[in-house]
Amino acid sequence: MANAQQFSKLAELIEKRVEEFPRVVVVVSAMGSSTDELMELARIVHPDPPKREQDMLVSVGERVSIALLAMALELRGIDAISFTGSQSGIITTNEHSQAQIEEIRPQRIEKALDQGKVAIVAGFQGMSREKEITTLGRGGSDTSAVALAVALKAERVEFYKDVPGIGRTNPKTDLNAKIFPSLSYDQALSIVGEGAEVLHHRSLELAKREGVELQIRFFNNPEEVGTVVKESLAEVDF
Repeated sequence: MANAQQFSKLAELIEKRVEEFPRVVVVVSAMGSSTDELMELARIVHPDPPKREQDMLVSVGERVSIALLAMALELRGIDAISFTGSQSGIITTNEHSQAQIEEIRPQRIEKALDQGKVAIVAGFQGMSREKEITTLGRGGSDTSAVALAVALKAERVEFYKDVPGIGRTNPKTDLNAKIFPSLSYDQALSIVGEGAEVLHHRSLELAKREGVELQIRFFNNPEEVGTVVKESLAEVDF
């Protein structure tokens, strides 16, 4: 989310998805550059901040986002509840700032969905078996979303990005990048490896392993699917 004003637009988008799907889980990242700003703040205090305390600090960004989104949805009359990574049951290794998801215990999310609520989850973070707050590193929210989809047996994952889809090059920096309407997992992974950083490779690898369909949509035009990633699609010509 670029700024606080975007939460109203996101709430409108979710309202439309709720009309189509009775059970919706939303994984949210921190606002704009807030994670980088928190890291800069940490380095002002300590040139090489301890990783545990760094995770404690930067995980705040997603908690701000989930609370604001829950408020925006409530204003539209949509019953929603926010969860941190640990509250969501995202269990990780104890490697601070680069943790790996080991298991998801989504009981609280499932209970909220059974009650007809939209579940809002903080991406990028979880909790180790030692009860420590951890973060997943770059692209962690993408990985959180796919891992939750696997645990909840979701129909698909829809990513709402600031670009219209996956291209041969990064559409954020190359405005003329060709957007592929469909890709296999391997094709998407090969493009990501070449610098088209729309999705993090960890989320694609997990989606491939578990057979989760991914859709990339442009946040400013959410009804149009930019790129679909799934195994059954025919190979496209690069």
